Amino acid sequence: MRAIPKVPAHRKRRKYVKAAKGFFGGRHRLYRTAREVVERAWQFQYEHRRLRKRDFRRLWIVRINAAARQNGTTYSRLMNALKKANIQINRKMLATLAVEDPAAFSKIVKTALENA
Repeated sequence: MRAIPKVPAHRKRRKYVKAAKGFFGGRHRLYRTAREVVERAWQFQYEHRRLRKRDFRRLWIVRINAAARQNGTTYSRLMNALKKANIQINRKMLATLAVEDPAAFSKIVKTALENA
């Protein structure tokens, strides 16, 4: 006769099966399979939370570079000029300006290059 798991063991298993809700086939029904796929999913989540930050920074840099080239400079020259002109604006805001308000971005570029 098989022993029935006590409450803490059952609770631990239920946590994994609950986290596997929506998975296909036995992945959401069977404890061992559910645990394997849920732990793997959690590893991917952990890694991708960090990768997302890198991906957004790369996107902002691409957008700033494209807008900077339309204003007659490059990304690296623009960032150097901003630093020398002591204009403190982060890449996210620069990229937002480049996309949504090109006139304001042009003013920032002009000011940075003049004061560099």
